[in-house]
Amino acid sequence: MPEEPVGRERKLKEYQPVTVPFDRLSRDDLDRLDRLKAVRVAKGHSGYVIRALTTAGVLELSQIRLVLEPKFPIAGERLIDWLCYANGQGKPDEELRDWPIGKDGYAGLVPAALLHECRLLLRRGLRRDYVRRQRVDTSLRGRLDLEAQATRCYGTVDRLHVQTFEYEDGGWENLVCGAALTTAAERSCDPQLGRQLAAAARDFPAPARPLDALALLSRGQYTRLNSHYRAAHAWARMVLGGGGVTDLLDPYGFGAKGLLLKLDDLWEAVVRRMAVDAAVEVGGRRARSKGDYIRTSGGFGKRPRPFRPDVLLAFDPPAEKGGATRFLVVDAKYKDYARKNVSREDRHQLLTYIAGYTGPGHQPLALIVYPAPHEPPDHVLEFNGPRGLLGRIKVLGLDTRTDPASAAGPLREAIAEFAGQQ
Repeated sequence: MPEEPVGRERKLKEYQPVTVPFDRLSRDDLDRLDRLKAVRVAKGHSGYVIRALTTAGVLELSQIRLVLEPKFPIAGERLIDWLCYANGQGKPDEELRDWPIGKDGYAGLVPAALLHECRLLLRRGLRRDYVRRQRVDTSLRGRLDLEAQATRCYGTVDRLHVQTFEYEDGGWENLVCGAALTTAAERSCDPQLGRQLAAAARDFPAPARPLDALALLSRGQYTRLNSHYRAAHAWARMVLGGGGVTDLLDPYGFGAKGLLLKLDDLWEAVVRRMAVDAAVEVGGRRARSKGDYIRTSGGFGKRPRPFRPDVLLAFDPPAEKGGATRFLVVDAKYKDYARKNVSREDRHQLLTYIAGYTGPGHQPLALIVYPAPHEPPDHVLEFNGPRGLLGRIKVLGLDTRTDPASAAGPLREAIAEFAGQQ
C-alpha cells in the first residue's frame, strides 16, 4: 500500500490503491465518488482505501485532488487524435496538438477543443435560418396569433400578437454552441481560457437555460447545410454533461473541475471503428442483426443476455460462388498483453465466439486487440484438442504513440488476410 503523500494531491494508477485519512473525505465527497463509479472506496484501519478502476482523469474533492493516471498513458498531443477518431470527427487541426495537459489533466482538452471549433464557425460565419418568433406589434407582419390576441389583449386593437419567421442566427446549431461556451466559461479553472470562452460565447445566441441545449442536440438533424457543426457539437455535448465518446465524460466529473475518461470504453470505440473501416475496405460489413449473436436458453429467471463481441464482422460470399456468410470476431482488450499471457477467461470467451461464429469449412479465427505503448509483439495462440484444431486467436498490439490511422496497420492486415481466404 503506498504511503500517504504530503499535500493535497493524491496520484494513483489504474487498480492501484491509496489510503486517505477519514477526515479528508466529507459525506458529499463519498456520495460523489459513489455516483461516479470511477474508483472503489472501502474503510481501512487508518482511513479510506481508494482504488482506481479503468478511469483516468482529475477529480477535485473538498479537501483533496484525485489524479487517476492511465495504465497505458496517451500523451496529450495524441489523446486528441484518438478522441476525434473514436468520435468520428476526422483528423484534428494541427494547432490542437499543442494543447497542454496542465494541472487539470485531460479536463483542459474539452473546453479548449470546444473553443477552437466555435472559433472556426465564427470565422466561417454562423449559419442563419428562419426562426419562429412571438411578437407584440402595432401592425400585422407575419401571422396573427388568434389565441393570444383573444386572451391577452382584451379588445385592444393597437397591440397585435403575431408569429413571424426572422432570418437570423438563432437556430438550434448556434444555441447549442452558445450554451456550451457559457457553461465551460463558468466552470473553467484556467482564468485565461475562461475569458476566451466567455468572449466567444458573446458572439453566439444562447438559450435562457444552458441545459436546454441537450434537448436541442437530441432532436437536431444534420444536413449538408449544417454538417460542419458536428465537431463543435461533439465537444458541446461533453461540456453540457450529455455524454461524449460512448459516454466517456461523466456529467458529474466536469462539474467537479475534473474530466473522467473511461479508457477501456475509449479503446473499444477506437477498435470498433478501426475494424469496421478495415472490413468495408475489403468488401465486409459490421453484423448488426440480433440473429447474428449467440444466445442462451433453458436457464432460471430472466433470459441471459446474448454473447456480444465488441465487433462482429461479416463477409458475404461472391454472388457467383454462393455459400454462407463468414464471421470474424474482433475483441478489444484494455490489458497489457505485450508482457502477459492472455488470461484463461479471455481465452474461453474467444473460443466460445469461434465455436459460435465459425461455419463448416471456414477458418476458426478471432482477433484480440490491445494497446501497446511500446513495440507490439504480435503472436498467434493455437488451440488443439483430441479431434484436431479448435481455433486460433491472433493477438495484435496497436501502437498508441502514433495516430489511429497509422496504428491500425496490423489490424487492417489481419482483416484483409481473413477476407481473402474465401
